[in-house]
Amino acid sequence: MNQDSTQLTDRRIRTMEDVLDLLDGLFAPEADRWSPGGASWWDGFYSDRSKPVPFFVAKPDESLVSYLDRGLISPGRALDLGCGPGRNALYLASLGFEVDAVDLSPTAVAWAEERAREAGAAVRFHCGDAFALTRAELSGPYDLIYDSGCFHHLPPHRRVGYLDLLERALAPGGHFALSCFAAGGMGSELPDAEFYRAAGLQGGLAYTPESLRWIFSDFTEVELRRMRDEPAESASFGEDFLWTALFRRPAA
Repeated sequence: MNQDSTQLTDRRIRTMEDVLDLLDGLFAPEADRWSPGGASWWDGFYSDRSKPVPFFVAKPDESLVSYLDRGLISPGRALDLGCGPGRNALYLASLGFEVDAVDLSPTAVAWAEERAREAGAAVRFHCGDAFALTRAELSGPYDLIYDSGCFHHLPPHRRVGYLDLLERALAPGGHFALSCFAAGGMGSELPDAEFYRAAGLQGGLAYTPESLRWIFSDFTEVELRRMRDEPAESASFGEDFLWTALFRRPAA
């Protein structure tokens, strides 16, 4: 009777967020890479700045540089999701964007703030979960929401909150730009359901162009291509195991 009573009182699901939290738990401890308040994994990742990690360099994505050089996007208000050490946020600020930048990791944000001080760049850095921060903290709407490497670390069920963030924070007619693992390169190509059976993200999710077009089908595709592989001496970051995609939200 006592065992049955304990089982019956252990009912934790009442809201959609309860469901998402339950699904997050299937991936523990890997959930620390995206879950609200989870930062220890990324703090450890960013603690050694001397590691040969390609995106530790203080260079913007070549795709972002290309969008601006070709006039596909223009300065306005920008949100950098999963900003890491701030390389893209600082580039946007240098071109006149008003930038908010968010990351879960206090270590990454501290590094980004240090770089911003050295560059004399005005960027508002926020440490926390972008999907949980209030409208007051992320003072959109934004003309550009930029994500270089955040999306592919989210489990399938967290795409719901990601799309909701785009819906509430991106201005009508604004642009959303993404760099993520490409199928056939880095990242896991398992079907969505298999990640729950395996209870792990296998280092991140790889996407095909078709899957990205379907997920972001409420947006107009401007460009979707592989990122160009940039040599070490280049002023831009580029690795060809990534897709780069630029979408526009309809104006109406």
